[in-house]
Amino acid sequence: MAILLLADHDGNHLSDQTAKTLTAATQIGGDIHILVAGKDAKAAADAAAKLSDVSKVLLAEGEAFGHSLAEPLAELIYSIAADYETIIAAASSTGKNVIPRVAALLDVAQVSEIIEVVSSDTFRRPIYAGNAIQTVQTTDSKKVITVRTASFSQASSQGLPAAVEEISTAAFSSDLSRFVTDVLSTSERPELTSAKIIISGGRALGSSEKFKEVILPVADKLGAAVGASRAAVDAGFAPNDCQVGQTGKVVAPDLYIACGISGAIQHLAGMKDSKVIVAINKDEEAPIFQIADYGLVADLFEVLPEFQRQITKV
Repeated sequence: MAILLLADHDGNHLSDQTAKTLTAATQIGGDIHILVAGKDAKAAADAAAKLSDVSKVLLAEGEAFGHSLAEPLAELIYSIAADYETIIAAASSTGKNVIPRVAALLDVAQVSEIIEVVSSDTFRRPIYAGNAIQTVQTTDSKKVITVRTASFSQASSQGLPAAVEEISTAAFSSDLSRFVTDVLSTSERPELTSAKIIISGGRALGSSEKFKEVILPVADKLGAAVGASRAAVDAGFAPNDCQVGQTGKVVAPDLYIACGISGAIQHLAGMKDSKVIVAINKDEEAPIFQIADYGLVADLFEVLPEFQRQITKV
């Protein structure tokens, strides 16, 4: 039986999370079909067709899928689910919105946010804010899975693109929900979940003004994304879309710089898979130092301006 992978995209561009989910799908094994649903999504479908190990791309274009609403998208997946043993998606906002509804329609249990594929029916996933790893084996006839993409590498492109097959979408619409508006943040900095370098600030920064004065210039010099702890976000120092942690975004950059972040388990759950972790904190007993590759016990208000000056010299 084949695997159906729900693509994350904005119509023109395919999200990096799709390529990482594809890596998890290849480890499960089987023919992999990618479903690209949206309005005017041909460009995203063509990009999906170029990924390695993809057998076929299903393109579903229609007004009902223009904003990835859960109801019509779940009905679409359910309508073609008979041909698939596994349905998989990234644990992104779209995946978390759509896939539980698919599992309910199929009357199966969802396996959420896997970080490792043990076998075709057995997976590992974090629990208790990442302090324990649970091994789960599903006995359902159809497996419905979301993937924590920070734990998987990005699939490469293949030489010959897979076939793109258009499927009819005329029957799919829903009165249960409707799109009202998008309120999107815009930034010239890299997107948080795909950035190679992230610099994050915590409550120790003291104010939104200090956050902007100290963190943002260093981020600009490094070409880094900007993150924040939940405490900093709750205090209004940084916007919600910057939050890293169990209730924010899960990231795994090449370099993560934690500034004035103590290291609560909820924050560590969102960034501890980073390849190199640098911690700057005045408290030498801060838990963040237990997982940091490099730790500096110092005042961040002295360290970061000097760091910025040294970067400028390079």
